[in-house]
Amino acid sequence: MLEAPLSLRERKKLKTRQTIRREAYRLIAAQGYENTTVDQIAAAAEVSPSTFFRYFATKEDLVLTDEYDPAMIDALLARPSDEPFLRSCREALIGMIRYLLEHEREELLVRMRLVREVPSLRARMLDGANDPRQLYLTVLTRRAGVQEPTFAMRIAAAALAGATTEAVLQWAGSEGAEDIAELVDRTFAILEDGFAGL
Repeated sequence: MLEAPLSLRERKKLKTRQTIRREAYRLIAAQGYENTTVDQIAAAAEVSPSTFFRYFATKEDLVLTDEYDPAMIDALLARPSDEPFLRSCREALIGMIRYLLEHEREELLVRMRLVREVPSLRARMLDGANDPRQLYLTVLTRRAGVQEPTFAMRIAAAALAGATTEAVLQWAGSEGAEDIAELVDRTFAILEDGFAGL
């Protein structure tokens, strides 16, 4: 799902993005999120501040954005069209999480810990492109073949985004001691009980 071959240019861009993130998390661990500046991150990653902003619109986006939304959308759209949407989300998201745990567990934990602890990140997460509801709305509208989401779709997307965010923050709060895949699975079981027939 996430291992499609990349061109040389894409690999270079990904490497730069990962270097910026790695240096940012190192600095944040040493001096705190609020005390870490974009200039410091850029210098540590050996790029200019303008290069930083080509990859991340804001310092918050460095934590909140990732490369996986398109893969998640593709995985959801690849599920059987007659499968209940919650079941599709459950299977696709747990598959994504298992991949991330295998390849990027520590980075995911750092990111989610920051989202849990830094109020500005929580606020930014619900603002515009960082809002996880958009991913679910994109898939719901495509599956239904409509241009604009219905009220029911918006409610479903809000419930899914809120519930899955809480599961991931619960995992971060346990310092990764809980099984995040099991937490997400339980989350969808709760949603399916309440949203039977969606």
